Amino acid sequence: MELLSKIGQFVLMISILVILHEFGHYIPAKIFKTKIEKFFLFFDVKFALFKKKIGETTWGIGWLPLGGYVKIAGMIDESMDRDQMAKPPQPWEFRSKPAWQRLIIMCGGVIVNFLLGWFVLSGLLFTYGETYIPTNLLKNGIEVDSVGKVIGLKTGDKILSIDGKPVKRLMEASVEILLGDQASIEREGRQITLNFTAEHKKLMLQKQSQIVMPRIESILDTVLPNSIAASIGLQKGDLITHANNKNTLLWKDLVTEITSHKNDTLQLKILRNGLALQKMAVLDQNGKLGIGPSFTNLYVTDNYTFLESIPAGLHKAIWTLSFQIRQFKLFFNKKTEAYKEMHGPVGIVQQMPSKWNTTRFWSQLAMFSLWLGFVNILPIPALDGGHVMFLLYEIVSGKKPSQKVLEIGQIIGFVLTMGLMLFITVFNDIL
Repeated sequence: MELLSKIGQFVLMISILVILHEFGHYIPAKIFKTKIEKFFLFFDVKFALFKKKIGETTWGIGWLPLGGYVKIAGMIDESMDRDQMAKPPQPWEFRSKPAWQRLIIMCGGVIVNFLLGWFVLSGLLFTYGETYIPTNLLKNGIEVDSVGKVIGLKTGDKILSIDGKPVKRLMEASVEILLGDQASIEREGRQITLNFTAEHKKLMLQKQSQIVMPRIESILDTVLPNSIAASIGLQKGDLITHANNKNTLLWKDLVTEITSHKNDTLQLKILRNGLALQKMAVLDQNGKLGIGPSFTNLYVTDNYTFLESIPAGLHKAIWTLSFQIRQFKLFFNKKTEAYKEMHGPVGIVQQMPSKWNTTRFWSQLAMFSLWLGFVNILPIPALDGGHVMFLLYEIVSGKKPSQKVLEIGQIIGFVLTMGLMLFITVFNDIL
């Protein structure tokens, strides 16, 4: 059932992205009176699950969920319709239109992807605001996992900047460390500089490490029913200041003290609403009290009006897009082995949440929309960017590339793109 939920969310997301992307081509084509022969969600290799002709356009759903397409008359695309191209150009065909009109038609899908990402992110900010942990308010610094220690970080550090830019949100710190080269850290009142190598990045990717977490206080958020903590009267909001006379203001110190006293007694000093209390717990062989820490005092929420959400959404879209572009630096560095972390459809399905989460679904859709726009505008034949590349050549030189060149480019681009997707799906996702 969980797998079906993930697949359903993936198919819904891809359907929305593909339909809107293809409408980005369809609408300007219709404005410029260009004939659209087909509009398909997914690829209809050999057969279609559904199709219906309305006017001059056949609308349908294919069986291969790897994208979709609009077939524009008089255009060399994945259909490779040589018979049509062998006939004299007609006024309603793509090849008969001025180069600037063809350029707008080809850029339409990418423009829609970027606008969709911006629109969704603005909508999320307006509806829910943005909740995050500010790095500058972590008075106790950060907690570091094993990978963080290897790359030079220490528990208690405060991150000042990465590659010279301040890091506002803690959730962005791990990403910036992965993509960055240098960090400025405050450690025990001194400012130091850490350099991150390709070997560090390889380790981060292999371990899928969170690297940094907030260093939290021993304030209780959860007291499990029928637990030892509940039996001695611990409550949500309690601050455990000491355990067996040892300072436990920080959660990590409290956990260390609890786990080291299995089958033993634990004298606790509590601060509750300004009142000092003492409790005694007798631990069993598991060494667990049945408590969980509170993070709520670390989070802040930025709320936005409708007008404020528009530039804020644009800023977030630009950051998301720049993050995606900067990843190429990792992929092209063999030492990081980042290419092993690239995912195809199978990997993306695995990353979908097991249950429906509205905020996460639309956040992922916005991210994939921006990514789809960026990938599609790359100057690779068979992608929108390949067509744009040939059109810009035509506009600058005043000469159209020959039909043979366009056909060869289309074939090479298609083989490379499908080959890369197949490689990623088989070796990274499945094997």
